[in-house]
Amino acid sequence: MKATRIIQRILDEIRASDSICVVGHVRPDGDCIGSQLGLAIALRNQGKKVACWNQDPMPRKLAFLDTDHLLTPPKNNSHFDCVVATDCASFERLGTAGKSIADRRIFINIDHHQSNTRYADVNWIAARAPSTGELIYRLLACANWAITPEIADCLFTAVSTDTGSFQYPTTRPATYYVGGKLVEKGANLAKVCNEVYQSYPLSRVRLMQHMFNKFRLAHNDQIAYFWLRKADYARTGARRDDSEGLIDHIRAIESVSVACVFEEVEPELTRISLRSKTDKVDVNEIAKQFGGGGHKAAAGARIAGKPLSIQRQVLNAIKKALNSAH
Repeated sequence: MKATRIIQRILDEIRASDSICVVGHVRPDGDCIGSQLGLAIALRNQGKKVACWNQDPMPRKLAFLDTDHLLTPPKNNSHFDCVVATDCASFERLGTAGKSIADRRIFINIDHHQSNTRYADVNWIAARAPSTGELIYRLLACANWAITPEIADCLFTAVSTDTGSFQYPTTRPATYYVGGKLVEKGANLAKVCNEVYQSYPLSRVRLMQHMFNKFRLAHNDQIAYFWLRKADYARTGARRDDSEGLIDHIRAIESVSVACVFEEVEPELTRISLRSKTDKVDVNEIAKQFGGGGHKAAAGARIAGKPLSIQRQVLNAIKKALNSAH
């Protein structure tokens, strides 16, 4: 695979570095974890001193990828020759890891979010790529570094989860090629599919039950939304990462064009997640109105204020976008 100028620049910086830290965004998903671990393992195999940091714990369904427990919380007073952020659209989304990587020689940002703020010294932002995992595959292929079965599992999980198991419209012919190459390199499809898609803790099922009981429809059933409050997690015994993907169930309702989850972070801080299944509504643009961002079909934001006021503002923004689409 031929290296572009930006890939070559990144590889030059990595090769010139001895100690490297790989960081990812808060509330990590499959693309974030798979990209972080896939790159970290590859760097370790090249003889680098590697740290792999995330503010938040490993999601239970992804723990099978990290048998060596590489992913750890950030540590203070650390120096790195190079820091690589994967799948993180803004510096703020690194959370506490952002403060812990200040002492560094070079900072690299590899991401596929359209809303990326290009916060690093070297920024490889490929907004047309459906996952960061695909970018990490390209990086390793251009470097001619071995992609072991362990790395292949990580990157296949990254690509698969961020494309809805190769179903989202962002999936490109190159994505299937990368998926095929990763299987060729030893990705264990049966294990990945079982762990990621077919094995859930009972607490997640209880959270799903809450969602189906409490979701609401609006705007002629074109909008579906529900709330997740701290009390809901406490009552069901669920963890925050158990809510990953719940929004897709209400998005799948035939009449629904846009789905939204409102999640209580603090009494007056709400996290919103948005999903669109129509090309005519860009939820990235909606999220940007509230200081967030993401992709055209999937975006989010954190909003300060009274919960009901936030709900009203967000639903009004979605309604306006739907009306403009028609």
